[in-house]
Amino acid sequence: MIFCHQNSLASRAHWQQTVGVALIVSWLAVVAGCEAHPEYHRYQGSTMGTQYRVTANCPGDTSEAVAVELRFVNNEMSTYLESSTLSQFNQAPVGTWVSVSSSLVRVIGAAAELSKVSNGAFDVTVGPLVNLWGFGPNVERLSPPDHEAVASARAAVGFARLLTRREPPGLSKTHELYVDLSAIAKGFGVDRLSEVLDEAHCSDYLIDIGGEVRARGVNSAGEGWRIGIEVPDPDRMGAIQRVLSLTDEAAATSGDYRIFFEDSGRRYSHTIDPRTGYPVTHNLASVTVLHESAMWADGYATALNVLGPVHGLELATEHELAALFVVRTENGFEERYTPSMRIRLTATE
Repeated sequence: MIFCHQNSLASRAHWQQTVGVALIVSWLAVVAGCEAHPEYHRYQGSTMGTQYRVTANCPGDTSEAVAVELRFVNNEMSTYLESSTLSQFNQAPVGTWVSVSSSLVRVIGAAAELSKVSNGAFDVTVGPLVNLWGFGPNVERLSPPDHEAVASARAAVGFARLLTRREPPGLSKTHELYVDLSAIAKGFGVDRLSEVLDEAHCSDYLIDIGGEVRARGVNSAGEGWRIGIEVPDPDRMGAIQRVLSLTDEAAATSGDYRIFFEDSGRRYSHTIDPRTGYPVTHNLASVTVLHESAMWADGYATALNVLGPVHGLELATEHELAALFVVRTENGFEERYTPSMRIRLTATE
């Protein structure tokens, strides 16, 4: 969970991110202290199956421009809307090209790149496995599925079967697929709102869509936006693991500590590894990624969460990401971080 933090954690609200193929749940709260000065405009509402909140220092009202952009992203990429472009693609016959926006092609292209660099740990076609394990919409399971069912669902997953075309923008598939962009579309939406606010000459802002965050400038106290990373323990909701200051960058946190079930003394996380078809078995509790783009922070956080504290840290270091890993141990939690994040944490301290 991430908090916008100015002087105190006087009040907060949190929203659960959609669990479909996102594999992760993240949260964000904007504290009352961040809203002390009325010259900052504030907008909030629902989008993409979650909530959004914008706090911005702008020369005029940008609420309608924000709403219009969110409607566009939602109508393109939501799996909640049967009429969305993505839902129409999911229902389209195999082998046909479906005309889509260049934005949707861009997001699918980024997802494909993340799938490649993570060797399949990130996969927007993992929905059949998520549903099978009981972590999808309107699905609940209290015991693990059998191996045959897992093998069958895994056979319906594969990012390489999803094809893109830039001109004219289009999508196609070589097999039946169910594509869900929950692990990356919210971050893209945050980036699009950032562009909207930049075009409106807003000098300072904090944007949140379902826990994906992007900041520019300073808060109403003239300081960098302070983001608190939650202790990944459901028994300590609201406790802060770390506080970071954000200026002109994005942040996303992914973890497995909110949604799971237990059977025969074993804990099954909602974080499914598309490569195996099973919930991850490593001890990574949460990972936070900082990036100039919320879309990439969102996607990388998902990939690293699946990869775990060893391989995830290797990938994050290789790509020079600022990433903080919070790992479960017998004595509580242990922090591990990339060199880029170490510099940030030292500066904050």
